[in-house]
Amino acid sequence: MTKIANHQRYQRQLLLKELGQAGQDKLQQAKVLVVGAGGLGCPALQYLAAAGIGNIGIVDADLIDLTNLHRQGLYNMQDIGQPKATTAARKLQALNPDIEITAYDLFLTNQNAFGIIDEYDLVIDGSDNFSTRYMVNDACVMLGKPLIYGSVLRFEGQVGVFNLTSKDLKQATNYRDLFPTPPDKHSAMNCDEVGVLGVLPGIIGTFQATEAIKIVTGIGKPLSNTILTYNALHNTFYEFEIPARLSTIKDIPIDKAAFELFDYQWFCNSQVDVAEISSEDFDMILQNTAEVSIIDVREHGELPSIDQFACIKMPFSTFVTDLAILPEQKTIIVFCQTGVRSLFAARLLQKKHSSANIYSLSGGIVNWLMNSKPV
Repeated sequence: MTKIANHQRYQRQLLLKELGQAGQDKLQQAKVLVVGAGGLGCPALQYLAAAGIGNIGIVDADLIDLTNLHRQGLYNMQDIGQPKATTAARKLQALNPDIEITAYDLFLTNQNAFGIIDEYDLVIDGSDNFSTRYMVNDACVMLGKPLIYGSVLRFEGQVGVFNLTSKDLKQATNYRDLFPTPPDKHSAMNCDEVGVLGVLPGIIGTFQATEAIKIVTGIGKPLSNTILTYNALHNTFYEFEIPARLSTIKDIPIDKAAFELFDYQWFCNSQVDVAEISSEDFDMILQNTAEVSIIDVREHGELPSIDQFACIKMPFSTFVTDLAILPEQKTIIVFCQTGVRSLFAARLLQKKHSSANIYSLSGGIVNWLMNSKPV
């Protein structure tokens, strides 16, 4: 397209003094990844493409279904049965042929997420399951990428911005600050079970695209460390800040190798196959540790330091390698800062020591220090 025609395409946008040609150039140079081309992804993608985001990535392995059409307006009846990512890319390319669009017709996993996310400036999460949300969050934190979160259910939606640093913010929060642990899957409802008003994803997805444009161009005030909720039934908005929970960063894998080992499906599955031990029961066991191995999976240097009892240091980042040196014991107790990494480590131990009694210290060592009696 000629420069004149390109100017015509964005003419109404260029008139905005806050954006102008300089802002439009930033949009053209930006790379934005959208995870999920469904209810949230469709409107976000349409407005990103229309606004002139120069490079858009789309990750989705699903096929278009009739039940999608009431809220995913990018598709029509002729698209049923077709891959969402490639279909969306084709339609967006027709909308704006001057941008680059890459379709990833695959499931995002912790084996491929690092390589894909690292290619982009920021990520819009339009996924509909907790394991993907935690995985995308952790990758964005480790790679230093801003993450635009969105969620919809029934008549209410949420949008917020994570991991965005600026001179006005002392610390950027992430998804684990909002949800330190996954909800019980039996109590966590989803759209397949309770439904969603068709226009709601359009509203929230458009909010996500708006936040992306603001971040890329540097205009306005993004929803950093903030969740904005919208109720379509009552036309009400509510905004709340997310406090930074310093302990949650300890539950994020510290490098690419640890990230690839982390089992997000298991982490978000409420049917935890590892027993947890309370602080009170742990105190009782500490009275006689002759046949007990206590393992600290925190990284070296993590506080608080422990001298109240003997334990084996096996940092979570090298835990799989260190398993080979662990002595056989009838009872093994694993602890970390908050009780998240220890659950995952205990599960790995169960595979190696199927005959042992393996426990994870509930709430982690911080909770034990607050509630324990002197040993």
